[in-house]
Amino acid sequence: MLEKPAVTQVIIADLIARRWSPRAMDPDRPVSREQLLALLEAARWAPSCFGDQPWRYLVWDRFRDSAAWQQAFECLAEGNQGWVRNAPILLLSLAAPNFGHNGQPNRWAQHDTGAASENLCLQATALGLVAHQMGGFDPERAKTRFNIPADHACMAMIAVGHPAPVEVLPEALRERELALRERKPLADIVFEGGWNQSLQQV
Repeated sequence: MLEKPAVTQVIIADLIARRWSPRAMDPDRPVSREQLLALLEAARWAPSCFGDQPWRYLVWDRFRDSAAWQQAFECLAEGNQGWVRNAPILLLSLAAPNFGHNGQPNRWAQHDTGAASENLCLQATALGLVAHQMGGFDPERAKTRFNIPADHACMAMIAVGHPAPVEVLPEALRERELALRERKPLADIVFEGGWNQSLQQV
């Protein structure tokens, strides 16, 4: 597996540093049911407002039901289809709009669903799998094809598989796969005491 650990300003947990979003996946190697259940169990234990767990996941396994997987694949943007065709697993994360205990709108539902999906991706890293979240898909097509409730928010498609050499990717994507990872510095995204007031790092 191509390792691209984050170059961080301070030391962070190894699992977080090693998590990234590869595209190169082995088209011939299935994800076991045990591995898939571990990913979903990790998502299940994410924090959520009132413990409501507003996240929902739809799962498509190319090795178990290729026709359903193909239906999900066709919801992806063309740019993603070029590499996702190798992924054995596709998932769709969704956020339920209302709290279960009182039926009131849950404005934290999408935030909490993102936390669950990050848990899933970290578990994938721990298992030596590839997990790549995507915003490039047609949520309305997905809702129609898979009878998703109209009020649920489609958040991200997630491709999961075993790592493969970069050569499995279309040539146009290989350079992006090998590129260095970058993030904005802490000073650009974190303030202390008031907006635009720099965080004191010592």
